[in-house]
Amino acid sequence: MTETRIDRRFAKLKAEGRAALVTFISAGDPDLETSQAILNALPAAGSDIIELGMPFSDPMAEGVPIQLSTQRALAQGHTMEKTFAMVRKFREQDQDTPIVLMGYYNPIFVREPAKFVEEAKASGVDGLIVVDLPAEADDELCIPALKAGVNFIRLTTPTTDDKRLPVVLENTSGFVYYVSVNGVTGAKGAQTSEITTAVNRIKSHTSLPVAVGFGVKTAKQAEDIGAHADGVVVGSVLVEAVRKSLDENGQATDTTLQAVTDVVKELRSGVNRATK
Repeated sequence: MTETRIDRRFAKLKAEGRAALVTFISAGDPDLETSQAILNALPAAGSDIIELGMPFSDPMAEGVPIQLSTQRALAQGHTMEKTFAMVRKFREQDQDTPIVLMGYYNPIFVREPAKFVEEAKASGVDGLIVVDLPAEADDELCIPALKAGVNFIRLTTPTTDDKRLPVVLENTSGFVYYVSVNGVTGAKGAQTSEITTAVNRIKSHTSLPVAVGFGVKTAKQAEDIGAHADGVVVGSVLVEAVRKSLDENGQATDTTLQAVTDVVKELRSGVNRATK
């Protein structure tokens, strides 16, 4: 496939000698207007790549913080059309920062995969992470996405052994997302010693960048991981910043946007301190 924004961003960061800060937010959380403002503000706060969660009623791999963020978005009537609209609006101001849609296959399947890929590409989406679609089902979505010029990013875990890893990586593009802990998102902190070994093992099978996520909450963790991985993924800590900023009725406040960007800036400072 042709070079994508994700490819260009990782090449740029490699030349600069630093890891990417990959930030996750749930589209539509806590409401469409605030979510759009957060999305638009992420690059200036320090985000290199943005994962935009597609709200779904049964996010099985997510911990409580992201589950709640999804519920807040759905309660506000968020839809896939609104997610695409958010990306289009973002592209009016930013043509360089990659956006990856992350979520589950059910909302894509009911929409029809070919149509979904077409809409995603037209909106300005650069990549997809679909956590419940295995490599054996690549014809369903992965291959059509690659043909359309949309990266398909796979998850690997501590239990992905050397026999399974080549199967997972076969049609992966953009980067590899290493899930650093067994369990759901935000469950516990990542162990950097184990991560280093895992990243090296993955890199022995692929030339793609490796980004590490699940459990990264502090600037120190971001620094430690950024010294060994090509990217540091953060999500639960950002949606928690949203939740803690809401008023007693669960509505956004004047502090919501800054609460998120302050965390991103702090995490970015950690990534910037990482030495490879």
